[in-house]
Amino acid sequence: MSRLKDICVDCADPWSLALWWAEVLGYRVRPHATEDLAALREAGIIGPEGDPSIAVDPIDERGPTFWFNRVPEPKKAKNRVHVDVYGNADELIRRGATLVASEDRWTVLADPEGNEFCVFGPRSE
Repeated sequence: MSRLKDICVDCADPWSLALWWAEVLGYRVRPHATEDLAALREAGIIGPEGDPSIAVDPIDERGPTFWFNRVPEPKKAKNRVHVDVYGNADELIRRGATLVASEDRWTVLADPEGNEFCVFGPRSE
């Protein structure tokens, strides 16, 4: 058997997309340690904003880490796997998501780089 470790998203701008998703999910961008920043400088990258792989972690709860990884090719087709979230689709659109489709129980949006995800109304606890 196996268990979920991470969810990885290919993208053009890992830093910006990681910040966007961190806010959407209530996560935080993982801080870069001194050693991480030194390794980036050795690779000719100044600062975490240029890191080709950015991690976004849950805050004070369990959940998978999201990794945003720079890839050279643009997104060309519908995602074969997507994320479902509870939230307010209108608010996410105000924050930069794009409306893809409205269904009876959920709304399909795309993040700022076009990755589709579904939004369900706030969960009743």
